[in-house]
Amino acid sequence: MTRAAREGRLDARPGPDPAGPPLPPGTSALDLGGRGEALVAVPDGPPGPRPLLVFCHGAGGTAEQGLAAVGAVAAARGVAVLATTSAATTWDLLAGGLGRDVAVLDAALERAAAGMAVSRLALGGFSDGGSYALSLGLANGGLFEALLAFSPGFVAPPGRDGRPRVWISHGIHDRVLPVERCGRRVARDLAAAGYDVVYDEFDGGHVVTPDLVTAALDAWLS
Repeated sequence: MTRAAREGRLDARPGPDPAGPPLPPGTSALDLGGRGEALVAVPDGPPGPRPLLVFCHGAGGTAEQGLAAVGAVAAARGVAVLATTSAATTWDLLAGGLGRDVAVLDAALERAAAGMAVSRLALGGFSDGGSYALSLGLANGGLFEALLAFSPGFVAPPGRDGRPRVWISHGIHDRVLPVERCGRRVARDLAAAGYDVVYDEFDGGHVVTPDLVTAALDAWLS
């Protein structure tokens, strides 16, 4: 495991000129040499540069569940989605320290970028994955232009780089991660730290809905 992974730094740099053969439309499993599971969903259409959303599942979830949460709405907008599965039941930041999941995510991003022209890049996630996206994203703000967090519990970046835009949603009836000590507090803290934050509070529970995914993509791509 590299020092960069332990420090939460991602080295992959997707861009408009992929080095390898193009990834086909639809969902593909990426070969990471046995290091972890990664899926990428490529929308139909010409193989020109397109936005890429990296999405982190909630605790106990999988890459497949991450794609299911946002993939249909993203595909309709021409946005590709990359998702990995955490090594433990939740992400390394919450399960003993940064390292393995960062390395898998970096390898997956590099592999996806080799087969896909990328015009814009955002990092998102739900629940524990939302906390992870905010924390890892703030440390890699030179890579991700936007962070999209659905019902996050906290933010604990290992460092800060750049000034990514932040979009957060949280349900007022969330019984898993109560809104007052989670979404509202995280949004206030990030705004106070000078980040451009859009906070979307809704009448619901601990969920990701198509309407929320649409709002998140609107905030990112507009």
